[in-house]
Amino acid sequence: MTEKPLKTLALIANQAYSLANFRGPLIRDVVARGHRVVALAPDFDSTTRAAVEALGAETRNYPLARIGMNPWQDLKSLLALRRLLAEIRPDVSLGYFVKPVIYGTLAAAWAGVPHRVALICGLGFAYTEADDASGLKKRWLRAIVTALYRAALARAHVVFFQNVDDQALFLAEKTAAADHCRVVNGTGVDLAEWPSTPLPSLSEYPVTFALAARLLREKGVLEYVAAARIIKARHPSIRFLLLGGLDENPGAIHRTEVQAWVDEGVVEWPGHVPMQSWLAQAHVYVLPSFYREGVPRSTQEAMALGRAVITTDAPGCRETVVAGENGFLIPVRDVPALVQAMESLITTPGLISRMGQASRRLAEARFDVRQINAQMMQALGL
Repeated sequence: MTEKPLKTLALIANQAYSLANFRGPLIRDVVARGHRVVALAPDFDSTTRAAVEALGAETRNYPLARIGMNPWQDLKSLLALRRLLAEIRPDVSLGYFVKPVIYGTLAAAWAGVPHRVALICGLGFAYTEADDASGLKKRWLRAIVTALYRAALARAHVVFFQNVDDQALFLAEKTAAADHCRVVNGTGVDLAEWPSTPLPSLSEYPVTFALAARLLREKGVLEYVAAARIIKARHPSIRFLLLGGLDENPGAIHRTEVQAWVDEGVVEWPGHVPMQSWLAQAHVYVLPSFYREGVPRSTQEAMALGRAVITTDAPGCRETVVAGENGFLIPVRDVPALVQAMESLITTPGLISRMGQASRRLAEARFDVRQINAQMMQALGL
């Protein structure tokens, strides 16, 4: 006779691939404690379903438009989630990313889920500083999203943030209640699966920089390319890797623009590829983002491998660098500052190794996924 699971967790995502990719260790740890996990996403296919079920979870599809704010589509998502949660009857729900937090938490409250938890993985497009062209649209979008967050988080028992800046903003705007809020250090990295990896020999390979992200303007891709162009004019052998796939977000960069950079010889773009082997080719990880990050997982992975980091002094990003110890913090959208940081590492290569070793130590201290999962499971009551 099969032993009854202790509790059931409904894990609500906006993309199926993120469940194994970002929440795989959490699913594994929850299942290892004897609990049942039901993972909900809008786009399971045979590959993503198999990956999540291999972790020990069950999988369910629900309808969701990941991008945009169509009231009828979002109402359909809310109703479908409520119906599924009433059927599953979980003891606890956990939604992450914007729409699963909002509609998942509202649906869980409606369905009578006893314990409801929200995970704010950064604030994303709606809260990112607007340029003149998109300013009015973003202000309206942010107002709507804030109102929806406020309604949902009033029904959450615990609200996790991944950095103190996001928590401070939600508290200042009364979007969440202080006694429900907690901060965890990002998603975390499995340090055994991401071991410290030797740097490519500088006597055999040129200094190589890498950026890994969805190809969005807000991720600092344009600034990275502009800096690469300047550096390559001075040091033609330096390599610049651009790792990541095209996106449908409003800030997405078009394929023709990326291909033009490749044809120009400024960057190498293998597309959306497994990160680890490509980051192992790099000496330095660069993320000049001004997107409202949680704590970028790509930076945590680069740190675990033992790579120096150049990133922005912006919410989420600043959590990954102790300035001068494991890398450099630069102002957002500041190409000259980015070039200067790159030049410092090119002309003083001893810094690359020293800062890379410091990154690994910082990853062990702050971003061990086992420690982060233990905090989350305690709050989830699992």
